[in-house]
Amino acid sequence: MSKRANFKILTAEDVARHHSREHCWLSYRGKVYNVSGFLGDHPGGEDIILRYGGRAVDRAMGDSNEHEHSDAAYDMLEEFVIGKLGTEETVVSQDWVATDGYWYPDDTDVAADFAKNKFLDLNRPLVMQVWRANFSKSFYLKQIHQPRHLPRSAVLFGPAYLEIFTKAAWYVPPTLWLPMAGYLFLRSLFQFMGPIPLAMDKLSLPLSSMATIPLEAYGKVVSCFLLGNFLWTILEYLLHRFFFHLDEYLPDHNVALTLHFLLHGFHHYLPMDRLRLVMPPILFAILQFPITQLIYKLFPVAVANGIIAGAFTFYVLYDCMHYAVHHTNLPAYLKEIKKYHLGHHYKNYELGFGVTSKIWDIVFDTVLPV
Repeated sequence: MSKRANFKILTAEDVARHHSREHCWLSYRGKVYNVSGFLGDHPGGEDIILRYGGRAVDRAMGDSNEHEHSDAAYDMLEEFVIGKLGTEETVVSQDWVATDGYWYPDDTDVAADFAKNKFLDLNRPLVMQVWRANFSKSFYLKQIHQPRHLPRSAVLFGPAYLEIFTKAAWYVPPTLWLPMAGYLFLRSLFQFMGPIPLAMDKLSLPLSSMATIPLEAYGKVVSCFLLGNFLWTILEYLLHRFFFHLDEYLPDHNVALTLHFLLHGFHHYLPMDRLRLVMPPILFAILQFPITQLIYKLFPVAVANGIIAGAFTFYVLYDCMHYAVHHTNLPAYLKEIKKYHLGHHYKNYELGFGVTSKIWDIVFDTVLPV
């Protein structure tokens, strides 16, 4: 494979971070050069190169008063090329203004977008493109946070037997998880009365004895349920801000970028994909497992079941609300929530992490003015 085939797509920020004697990069006519090993051999001395370390040298290379360069010098420069500068989209803008009516962005010209940015071809499966690509983390993050839009769901893996695990209609979470929340609520209620068989031994509940349940048990399970509601609101904020948006902490490696793309990067890249606005069941099952196990470790089983029932219920509310703010003309009292979340996608993705509420954005000073 040629050296050119291994060129990394970089950004001006990548270049700017390399301005020392040990790591000196320059950019010239859209290409990036690592001239660290050439500093001592430069006829004009290393100081003149270090003065432009981490910067574009287009003007300096053409300035005879700065330093005269022969044709051979330009040929020699090509020996140090390590990548090229990627084009930057500017869809996200601080000037974005939310409208009061139903707002939907224009579809992306797929061919023109790929020709300009050389990022991802939206007509082909996306995950393997990210996996095989030679993007720097900086270039990837800049592109992923500039939304594109398709009139259909994009293809992530290709084969239908894989695609089915990446999609979910808005009604899937309530269909699957609300019955589970209801069962755990009732299980908690009976457990506050006294011991009942383990679910693995006997899944059914003694519903015939509900008339004998004291009000005290109802009070306890409702309290646990409300605590679960409250804990979900914190979890929603923390997961969104510190797990889905761990952008700056990502290793600059294809494995990390691919995992980021699958978890949340795809959603910012194609935020209006109707079948990828709620969590696929398999993803929620994976994410909830360590959290629910922790709850069972921290609390008595009756309390834990009530808390999990409340958290699952608010998770379903969160997922349905998330779909609604992207694709529904909401009533007046919910329009502000819609504006706020769309602002996270189209105005500033580093603020506004609350979806169902911005209460924790207020607490942690990440409110997005819209």
